Order: sequence, then structure tokens, then C-alpha cells
Amino acid sequence: MFITKNKISFHDCDPAGILFFGRIYEICHSAYEDLITKFNLKEDYWNNMHYIVPILKSEAHYHKPLKHGEKISIQILVKTLKSSSFELQYEILNAKKEICVVVYTVHVFVDKITWRKKAMNNEIIECFKKYQIK
Repeated sequence: MFITKNKISFHDCDPAGILFFGRIYEICHSAYEDLITKFNLKEDYWNNMHYIVPILKSEAHYHKPLKHGEKISIQILVKTLKSSSFELQYEILNAKKEICVVVYTVHVFVDKITWRKKAMNNEIIECFKKYQIK
């Protein structure tokens, strides 16, 4: 499991001071970027000539509100790992360690020129395996 921390900012909240529902995806994507940075890959994952990694599907389940100023932990697990795609599970916990939101995203590797599905290289697969749900 990969864990990173964050804090709910005022600009992320609705007028009631609760995290606006769509902002959870920005928080999760920042955590995903932290995970990829931790991989310390030889090739630039975000800017290379060979592939891109769009999101095919996402969903969020909201259990408890997150409020302005709240310190949170984002836990990432690799739920599914295939040759050209993977599913991430994010659990967002408040300071009391209560699960407030669970997010799932499915990503696919696509050839940058042909826009067809492409196999991940072994280095990336091995990095994702370290965080896979067993």
C-alpha cells in the first residue's frame, strides 16, 4: 500500500465548507503522481514518445464528509493489474483513520501514435506489483 498525505484547502470546498465532490479526483490524481514518482522510472511516465495512460473509468463512493482544513491520508492499492491496464483503489481517510471516500480508476496504456492499446513495459509492471492487492 502506498500512502501520501494532503490537507483539504478552502478552494476545494463548497459554500458549506465540505469538499466539493469533484475535487476528490484532483486529490487522487495528485496521489497517483506521487506513486509514479516513487517508482523512480528510467523513462518519463508523463512525457515520452511511446505511450500515454488515459483513464477509462472512474467511480467514487462517499462515506463521510471531508471539511476545510482536515488532514487526510490517501492510501493507494493496485486492485487489478493486466498487461496493458490497471485499476487503482484509493482510500481517503480523515485524521481519525475513518474511511471517508473510496475511489476507483481504471487506466490503460495506449500507443501515442496509433492510439491502440499497448503492453506496459516490465519496469512499470514490477513497480505496480509492489502495491497490488493480494
